[in-house]
Amino acid sequence: MSDTPLNTSPSSPAPRAAGRGATRRGVLLGAAVGAAAFGAVGPAPAHAAPRRLPDPFGLGVASGDPLPDSIVLWTRLAPEPLADNGLGGMPEHMYKVQWQVAEDERFRRIVASGETRAVPDSAHSVHVEVSGLRPAADYYYRFRVQGHLSPVGRTRTAPARGASPEAFSFAFASCQSYTNGHYTAQAHLAREDLDLVVFLGDYIYEYGDTGAIGRPHVPSWETVSLTDYRIRHAQYKTDPDLQAAHAAFPWAVVFDDHEVENNWADDTPEDGGDPEEFLRRRARAFQAYYENMPLRAAQRPDGPNVQMFRRLAFGDLMDLHLLDTRQYRSDQVGDGQHDDPDRTLLGDRQRRWLTAGLTGSGARWNVLGQQVFFSQRDFVAGEGTNFSNDAWDGYRYERDAVRDVLATGPSNPVVITGDVHANYVVDVKADFDDPESATVATELVGTSFTSGGDGADNGPGDGVQLQENPHIKMINRRRGYVRNRVTPTEWTADYRVVDRVSEPGAPIRDLARYTIEDGRPGAIGPDSRA
Repeated sequence: MSDTPLNTSPSSPAPRAAGRGATRRGVLLGAAVGAAAFGAVGPAPAHAAPRRLPDPFGLGVASGDPLPDSIVLWTRLAPEPLADNGLGGMPEHMYKVQWQVAEDERFRRIVASGETRAVPDSAHSVHVEVSGLRPAADYYYRFRVQGHLSPVGRTRTAPARGASPEAFSFAFASCQSYTNGHYTAQAHLAREDLDLVVFLGDYIYEYGDTGAIGRPHVPSWETVSLTDYRIRHAQYKTDPDLQAAHAAFPWAVVFDDHEVENNWADDTPEDGGDPEEFLRRRARAFQAYYENMPLRAAQRPDGPNVQMFRRLAFGDLMDLHLLDTRQYRSDQVGDGQHDDPDRTLLGDRQRRWLTAGLTGSGARWNVLGQQVFFSQRDFVAGEGTNFSNDAWDGYRYERDAVRDVLATGPSNPVVITGDVHANYVVDVKADFDDPESATVATELVGTSFTSGGDGADNGPGDGVQLQENPHIKMINRRRGYVRNRVTPTEWTADYRVVDRVSEPGAPIRDLARYTIEDGRPGAIGPDSRA
C-alpha cells in the first residue's frame, strides 16, 4: 500500500550484561570465537544428518517477542537460499540443531543450551523458546549444525512485571521493498542502542520483478505458491544489513498486506476472485512468514488463520498492543460507505481484546503497534472529501469507537503506524472535524525503509493534507525509521532518515525530534507546517 487514497512478567530488573554497544562486526565475528565452547552440549551426533552440509546459516539469526524470563530464537538452515525448490539447498531430511544462550559474547557463561530439529516441512526453520532467563538482561545466542557455527545474535529480555524501568528504547519501521532500495537504514539501525525493534508490516513484497536499481526480485513473478514465498523471504533475509539489524536486537513483528497480496481484506483478494482459492494462497503465505520470522509457537499458522494480535509488557512503563488489521477486516469500499457501523477493521474478538487490554492496563504508556493510518486524512481541498479506503478512515465507526476508548481508558495512548511510506506526526482528536476539540492521543507514523525509492522532503499533495487536516503536524517522505526513548515523564521520538536508497552508503541524520509529555496527549516539536 502506498500513500494514495483508494475510491505479559515483572521482580527487580537485573543489571544488563556487558556488550551493550556491540557492533555488527563484533556480533558477526563472535561466531568465530570459542567454537570449542559448544562442547558444553557435546558433539553433533553422527546420525543427526544424512550427509555433510556446506555452511547452512546464509539467512542469519534473529530473536523476538521478549518476555521477562523468555525469548524466542530463530534461524533457518539454507546453504543455497535461492534454490528453486524453496528449501534453501537443504536435503529433504531432518537435521539436529544445537543452540546456546550465554551472558557474554564469547560464551564463557552459558546459561541455557539444548537441541532441536529442523525439518523439511518447515523449510528447516528453527524456533526455540528459551525460558528461565533474567528480566531486563542482555544475552547472546548461536546455533550449530555439523560443526558449522551460526553468527552470534544479541537479545534482551523484557523488564520484570511490576518493575519500574527508568527508560525503554525502541525503534519502529515498515515497508522494505528489496527492489526499491538498498538496506542502508537497516545498517544504521543495527548500530543503535535499543531494547526492541517493532516492525509494522510489509516485510516482503509479493510483486514480480520491478527492480530498477540492480536488485530484481527472485522469483521474477508474483509470489503465489509456498515455494515462491519461501524464496522471496530468503532473498530478503540474504541482505547482510537486514541480518545485522536482526542480530542486534529482539524484534516484534506483525504483517500488513504485501506479505500476502496488496490490499487484501479477510478472504477477499485485491481484485476480487474466489475466496477459497485466496484462502489457500493466504495459508501458503502465512506458513512462509512464520518459517522466516522470530515468532513463538502461539503464532504458528493453522492453515489460513494465525493469531497475530498479542500484547508485550515492559514493566509498568509500557504496554505494546500489537494489532492485526488485515485478517478480520471488511472489504474496502468508497467514501460513501465509510460510516457503516457494521464495517470492521479489527473483527469482534480482536476489538474486545484490545478494549479490555487498554481499559485494564496499569502501564504509564499504552502503545498500539499497527499497520494503517489511524487518524483522519482528507486528500482534497475545499468542501469535498477523499479518504483512503484502506486505512482507518474507511472504517470510521470502529475507528471512532477505538479513539473513544483511548480518550477515556488507558494512560498516555500512542499509536505507531507504518504503511504509507512517509513520516507523519498527528494529534488524535476527539472530533477530527473540529480542530478545537480535545487531543486524546498521539499518532506517530514512520516512513518506509526503502519502499517508494529515495523519497523526498515533500510530495505534491502534502500542502493540501496539511491545510485540510490541521491535526497533522509534520509530513516528510525520506526513508528511515523512528527511534523512541520512553521514560515515566516523557516520550521522545527521533525521526531518523537517509537521503537516498537507490545506492548504498547514505549517512543517517535526524530529521526532527518530537516529545510527548506524561499526561498531555499530543506531540511537541519543531513547526513543520510552513
